[in-house]
Amino acid sequence: MSNIYGEWLKTQREAAGLTQQELATAAVMTRSHIAHIEAGRRNPSKEDARRLDRALNTGDVLSSFLPDDDSVVAKHFEAAHALEQQAVEIREFALSFVPGILQTERYARAVLGPSYPPLGEEECDRLVVTRLERAKILEDPVTPVVWALLDQSVVDRPIGGPEVMAEQITHIVRLAESRRVRVHVLPRSLGFHPLLESMLTLMWFDDQPPVAYSEGVRMGKVHDSPAMVQELQGRYDLALSDALPFKESLALLRATAKDYGRHD
Repeated sequence: MSNIYGEWLKTQREAAGLTQQELATAAVMTRSHIAHIEAGRRNPSKEDARRLDRALNTGDVLSSFLPDDDSVVAKHFEAAHALEQQAVEIREFALSFVPGILQTERYARAVLGPSYPPLGEEECDRLVVTRLERAKILEDPVTPVVWALLDQSVVDRPIGGPEVMAEQITHIVRLAESRRVRVHVLPRSLGFHPLLESMLTLMWFDDQPPVAYSEGVRMGKVHDSPAMVQELQGRYDLALSDALPFKESLALLRATAKDYGRHD
């Protein structure tokens, strides 16, 4: 990635007499994200670039010359996507299908393919690539810390068919066995639990308060109210307390993957 953009941002920030933290505060971003942009490790989102322009009084320069980005996400997920890339800890709850950062290519294609209105092949490919790019945050062996709480319906629903599910569940098991991701399954026998209404993502950062993200059909919301975030964290903790322990969760996942393998 060319760092011309990052170097120009740094020049403008220093010309304005601002530290990275001061610019981050003015642009409603994290200091670490500013540092990544200046170092050329990440590109800002379009909304980030607009806020940087306002904070630095640079018109629309940072927005207009934003480096090309082939990633595409649903509009309601844009804010959460930017935060996901900055988080130092992520706790996922999945109600009906595997969280995006844990998906394999074939599983992602099975999730994204049968949409309405129908997607063209090129658009579907772009969505799949973006989803796989999101998963690259797991290439760092330590950060972000990731926990995944899966309703058992996630592994019982044969999205893409038995072969795709066997591959997908095995992928999760390998991430868990390597201790890169901690996984717990909420058993079907539990019945009602406090997260049964929708999927939920909790995120923590090194230099800003935690946030939560909930999502339903064609809509999503980032929650940053401390009271709401605390409530959603509490719901997550309560559901987690009823989940299978780590070793039992892995045993269930291994057995389920093996069962899918028999039906290839």
